[in-house]
Amino acid sequence: MNRLNLSLAEALKTLQARGLPRHEAQMLLLHVLDQPTHARAWLLAHDTDAVATDALLRVQALAARRLAGEPMAYLTGSKAFHGLQLQVDARVLDPRDDTETLVEWALTLLPPQDTARVLDLGTGSGAVALAIAHQRPLAHVTAVDASADALTVATANAHRLGLPVQMLMGDWFTPLADERFDLIVSNPPYIAAGDPHLPALAHEPRQALVSGADGLDDLRRIIAAAPGHLVPGGWLLLEHGWDQAAAVQALLAEAGLQHVQSRRDLAGILRCSGGQRAPGGGQSSEKLSI
Repeated sequence: MNRLNLSLAEALKTLQARGLPRHEAQMLLLHVLDQPTHARAWLLAHDTDAVATDALLRVQALAARRLAGEPMAYLTGSKAFHGLQLQVDARVLDPRDDTETLVEWALTLLPPQDTARVLDLGTGSGAVALAIAHQRPLAHVTAVDASADALTVATANAHRLGLPVQMLMGDWFTPLADERFDLIVSNPPYIAAGDPHLPALAHEPRQALVSGADGLDDLRRIIAAAPGHLVPGGWLLLEHGWDQAAAVQALLAEAGLQHVQSRRDLAGILRCSGGQRAPGGGQSSEKLSI
């Protein structure tokens, strides 16, 4: 893209020639032109308009970063998640569509008029906690993260969206003393330290991705401590890797949770697993697979 007197249509073709998928080229052009990134009809209506030099230089720079593997959400500064527009950057993970599976499961356990206490561990951008708070406004939602940077992002999202989520800093259950919840959800780090796909995720915070040699270190810690923070009948729901459902189900059963089961994401992969503390306060190892 050496010429700096291109029309929108020419700029779009040039970005695609560099290797960007058409929809990503459209999103980057819309972003630098201060248009909503979903307004593709606007591009068609203005395809003969000349693009200002500064906008072309900006989109060139963004295209180079994208071609180097940086997530689109970091380039545009926002990501749609479960009907919310979140502000995100390199301080937090890029929220994945698969994580909406965790939110949908949580919502099935929370009647709309319920005033349940909900805990989101490792909240990152706040995606899961804020989606639940948005859909269940009577619930009391608390979000925890060990990263001050992540909590800054999550808190800003909560304020901008007007969602009253309590944000706490600490390592998993550390800032919660003996508090108990009706529902605990978490999308913790679950990638093995030697996973060959890690280089493709180099732009995202490693501490939010990697969890020991088998990827299960943080899941083990959460599952072991969770029964002590659940009310009788409370649920623990966890996102995990594509091949970890059996291992996570076993950990949940070992922790004494009952009705252990898994849910599939849109691709049909077992993406989330969970279990319930016995309603009577005791524990059972009953195990199901759904």
